[in-house]
Amino acid sequence: MSTPTSSTLIAVLQVTLDGHILGPEGEVDWVDSWADGLQLLPAVDAFVLGGGMFPDYERFWATLLDDPAAAADMLGRDPYPRELAYARVAAETPHLVLSTTLTEASWPTARIVRDIDEIRALRQRPGNAVYVVGGPGLIASLIDAHALDELRLIVHPVLATAGTPFSDKVTRRHALELVAADPTASGRVNLTYRLAASTHPLRGPARASTTLA
Repeated sequence: MSTPTSSTLIAVLQVTLDGHILGPEGEVDWVDSWADGLQLLPAVDAFVLGGGMFPDYERFWATLLDDPAAAADMLGRDPYPRELAYARVAAETPHLVLSTTLTEASWPTARIVRDIDEIRALRQRPGNAVYVVGGPGLIASLIDAHALDELRLIVHPVLATAGTPFSDKVTRRHALELVAADPTASGRVNLTYRLAASTHPLRGPARASTTLA
């Protein structure tokens, strides 16, 4: 059984008001920065990703750290300070990549794991939170396996009307508890849900948000 000092697995998704992570053409132009998810979290001592998204993730954040000018060309703008901060944290923090096809990762902090039980085991060790970066398929698998403790949504004031719903790959019904809602000046709302199966206490900045009884 989990203890109060056990690591909490927390996922963050950026979604439209009607629940899409991608628009009908695969666009995500409502996302200002992929570093924003980390801003919502308490201290983390591990990142978890699926093998499908890891190669591009690794390439982008390594480029941001090693060659900010090249990263600016990729972004079409100068990197934000919070993106440079994310790149530094990512370079120093262990990454577990769940994949049955990848054989190696060039990033020194990354390790390939083959089974979701290796991710689940993170919840049994003492430590800081674990950031489940994605992709959505991995997050869905963790939800279905009752291995995710918190789901935090950055809800953008956009109606995509079509595209890919963030829950597209979740295969079963799950009860969630809304524990915090934090509206921002930009019109976004940051929502924190606890998965009903989780026995972990709520961690991090969501405690300072509008907490719902």
